[in-house]
Amino acid sequence: MHDEVNDVIIIRKRKLSFIEIKKLIGKYLKEEHYYEITTNSPTMSGMLKANSLKNKTIIITGGGTGLGRSMGKYLLELGANLVITSRKKDVIDKSAEELMQEAGGKVLAVPCDVRKYEEIENVIREAEKSFGQVHGVLNNAAGNFISPTERLSHRAFDIVVDIVLKGTYYTTLAAGKNWIAKKQSGVFLNIVTTYAWTGSGYVVPSACGKAGVLALTRSLAVEWAKYNIRSNAIAPGPFPTKGAWSRLLPGDLVKKFDPASRIPLKRVGEHQELANLAAYLMSDYSAYINGEVITIDGGEWLRNGGEFSHLELIPENMWDELERMRGK
Repeated sequence: MHDEVNDVIIIRKRKLSFIEIKKLIGKYLKEEHYYEITTNSPTMSGMLKANSLKNKTIIITGGGTGLGRSMGKYLLELGANLVITSRKKDVIDKSAEELMQEAGGKVLAVPCDVRKYEEIENVIREAEKSFGQVHGVLNNAAGNFISPTERLSHRAFDIVVDIVLKGTYYTTLAAGKNWIAKKQSGVFLNIVTTYAWTGSGYVVPSACGKAGVLALTRSLAVEWAKYNIRSNAIAPGPFPTKGAWSRLLPGDLVKKFDPASRIPLKRVGEHQELANLAAYLMSDYSAYINGEVITIDGGEWLRNGGEFSHLELIPENMWDELERMRGK
């Protein structure tokens, strides 16, 4: 305990480099080796033939950045019309321009907070105005942060659950009602996580929300099949994205807790691998797949149920400093 107190005093009295912080945390974890994130895989290429999604219009929530952008780019390359949404208009406007330059095709950017049902309805109206019909929805918008649950306010809990679960069922309900009313078929693809069924410490709001999305996926796969509406999900393991991991684990902590060390294949995923799977599940090639969740994680969850539970090794005083570092 004496050493912990001294270390916290040191951090508060002067600004430490991430290397110094890493050494302090390493002392508590009694771990001397730091892992580098690596893919260690051949460069992936698209797996579907050209024009596999020609003239299909697909909405992607959270489609302007990260994995949403990567999946969207490949759908665009396959001939789809893309509608991307986010609360930040400047971000999706820029992404839309970049995507059209990189992959060709048409991208419509529509600002939307998925927690507001009327804004989702507007996305659908704008998509139909531009492209005539919506054929698929990729529910990708999410929010998350790592914290001991007892440190969360009820508002912080609400923020994550509202984006992950409410945002998904709002989008699904609005799109589904529209398809059913117009007697149109459709495809939902929801992004969940493996801890949707294992649970995981330190990301409890996300685990609750994603578990709900998984239940929604399987339930509507049965209920709405009579309307020729399919629902499937993907549970990705670690796929590094700029910004997302640094927000969850700042500085060298992302190396300290490198997930590649916990994965049987000893690497993280490439975005194209996830994009290939997403494109397949959005396409007519997967017409007989309904109500499934496909895990793409290199075997991680089979080896380590509860993706973030190992963070119990971080002491209380260090959690204090991590909160201070991220300005919470």
